[in-house]
This record gives sequence, C-alpha cells and structure tokens, in this order.
Amino acid sequence: MSESWRGLVLRFHFYAGVLVGPFVLVAALTGVLYAATPQLESWLYSDQLRVPESAQSVPLSQQVKAAVDARRGDLPVAVRPAPGPGDTTRVLFAGEGDARPTVFVDPADARVVGTLDTYGTSGVLPLRTTIDTVHRNLMLGEPGRLYSELAASWLWVVALGGVFLWFGRRRAQRLKPTTKRHATLGLWVLLGALFLSATGLTWSTYAGENVSALRAALDWSTPSLGPGDHAGHDMSDPIPPATGEIDSIVETARGVGGVDAALVEVTPPAMAGMPWHVTEIERGWPTQVDAVAVTGGAVVDEVRFDDYPFMAKLARWGIDAHMGVLFGWPNQLLLLALGLGLVTLVVLGYRVWWLRRPTRGFGRPVPRGQWRKVPRGQLVAVLVVAAVVGWFVPLFGLSLLAFLLVDAVVGTRRGKTASEAAPQSETV
Repeated sequence: MSESWRGLVLRFHFYAGVLVGPFVLVAALTGVLYAATPQLESWLYSDQLRVPESAQSVPLSQQVKAAVDARRGDLPVAVRPAPGPGDTTRVLFAGEGDARPTVFVDPADARVVGTLDTYGTSGVLPLRTTIDTVHRNLMLGEPGRLYSELAASWLWVVALGGVFLWFGRRRAQRLKPTTKRHATLGLWVLLGALFLSATGLTWSTYAGENVSALRAALDWSTPSLGPGDHAGHDMSDPIPPATGEIDSIVETARGVGGVDAALVEVTPPAMAGMPWHVTEIERGWPTQVDAVAVTGGAVVDEVRFDDYPFMAKLARWGIDAHMGVLFGWPNQLLLLALGLGLVTLVVLGYRVWWLRRPTRGFGRPVPRGQWRKVPRGQLVAVLVVAAVVGWFVPLFGLSLLAFLLVDAVVGTRRGKTASEAAPQSETV
C-alpha cells in the first residue's frame, strides 16, 4: 500500500506545499510575534499597568467613580479589579467594534493613570491586538481571514503527507541533505502543527461555523449564565444600574459565590433589578473561569468550570494554549519554537523545490498519472473521505478542487502539445 500511494502522496505534498507555503509562513511569523507580546506590552504600557504597591486601597466603587468622571459620565460595561499589589484596576466602557476604551485606576487613591483601548475577553492591549489582527486577517477585515483559514485547512494535510513519505522511505540515507533536514524537522513539529491547525480552524470563518454547529449538536458548547429575571421591567426604557453597589456584589461573589480567582470581570446588568455577573478570567493552569450571577446579596445563578462538558473544557484549553497563556512562559517558549520551526520548514521546502527545479535537468518533480498506481478501492475510499473533509472544511475542499482542475487542464494541454509535436519530429 505504501509503494502504490507514495508517488501520488509525494506529488500532492510537493505542490500543496508550494502553493500553501506562503500562507503558512505568514501565519507562523505573526504567531511568533504574538507569542512574544505579553512581555513587550508589560514594558511598553507599564505606566498604565503598574503603580507603586500600597497596603491601603479605596473602595472599588470609588475607583469606578473616578473612571466615570474621567469619561464625563459614561457608564462602564465591565470592571476588572486590580488582581494584586502594584496592579491597576481596569474600568471598561463601550466603544466601536471590538475596542473597549479602558480607564486604568490606581486602587490606592483612585487616581486615573491612563486610558487605552483593550480588546476581547483577554483584555489585550493595542500592540498585541495589532499583531493579532495581522495574524488573523492581514488587517484586511473579513476577506483577509481567508488566508489564515487556508493555512489552517492545509497545514495538517501537508504535515501528515510528509510523515507518510518519511516512513515510506525505509532508509533516510536515500534523502538529499536538504530534503533530509526538511523531513526530520517536519517530524519534530508534527504534533504542534496538527494542534495549531485544529485550534486555528475553530476561529475560522467557514470551518469555524461547522465546528460550532457540531459542538452545539453534540452538547459540547460552553455553558453560560442565564440572562436573569426581567419581570416587572420595561425593556424599552432601561434603567442604568447603580455602580455604587459593586463593592457588595464582589463581596457576595467571593464569599457566597466561591469566586476565588485573582483575575475577575464584573459586568453590570443592562437595567436595574437584573443580576450582576462576576466571571473568573484566569486562563492559566489550573483554569479558573467560574461565573456567578448576583442580585440582592444572593447568588441566583452559577456556572462552574468543573461542570463543563469535557469537549468544552478541551476547547477552552486548546484555545488558551494556542494563544500562549495556558502554561505561562513555558507555553510562550513552546509556541516560539514551534513557529520558528514552521518558518524553517517552509524555507527548506522551497529550497528542495529550487534544487529540483526543471531548469537543473530534473524535469517535473513527480510525473502525472500517479493515481493509476493506486488500487481502485483504496482510491475511492480516500476520495470519499476527502469529500467529507472538504464539506466540513470548505476552504480546503474548494482549493483542493481548484488544484485538481488546474492540474488536469495543464496536463491536457501538455498532452495535446506533445501529440502535435510527435509527427513533426518524425518528419524531421
């Protein structure tokens, strides 16, 4: 089976690598930059993130009031109390798109030390957000996300094809030095490449929708707090909540609610009388993402990470590991090594292609017609699997179909050219 498939897999691996390599290269380079940003942000935004340590602190409500005054009366959409000595409290306000203008307050005296836009649940700052945007969509918006989805869709296919070829060659000594380095490095980064491909697809546009639908159908979705009791309130005329009660809300959440993570986000309700949400946002290990709803000094709803479905936990861990936050700096170092490994792998792959280019007398790297060597039953089974995967990962399916069509057209034209040239050669 290995010998019958080897030529087809080699041809497919070669051309797929050449075509998808640039997308993987850009994704890997920007991923390396992203993994290194936490320390850079800590240095770059130290004035907003750090204040002199103090044994005293003013009530959280007073810190929120200082931020509200700095925003000329705007109401906050969330508050992140200082997680430890020397840290600042973040008071977040509504902004445009994903950006949330955030006021940083010194908990010791409620002094406003700065304002920055933050983004997402992780509360990342502008530098990391810019790098993340380049990594995700090349700063081209939704159309740009196709590049990263294409890279994630093909990375696992190219990686597994390389493994098949490696074990198909019983003696590594048969490989040229550059090819051998490429293959050996591919084995070292295999598991990481598969992991990045799988987790990257969960964020993608089209495959991501199918992943979400599958998780919902199998009850693998992440549970969330209920919206609360809206009875007796006119939803057309919402009443802003009193931010002065935030101290008692946090006290109840930490006492009765059992919220014990240092990093929490307190979300006020959309209108008075509805519950506040207090959510743990510690994504390191062990993961702390419990959430409670509090109103009237009582916990009225709760979601515990221990009660998540296993696949929801796995998704949480996978995303956090992909972002480099699950295990702290060891996670970052691993991503840096993996990203640089992928960059080197792509460069070596193009080096192999360059050394075997037709102008050096090698002809086409792998002749056409390799599929004829594969047993029909096996070929049909693989095509069925490819069709299913192509449906679930649409960008892979469409690009694969385009590749096969282009290859067929080129092959047909070359065949016609060869047949037309044959009689002329005989005449000459």
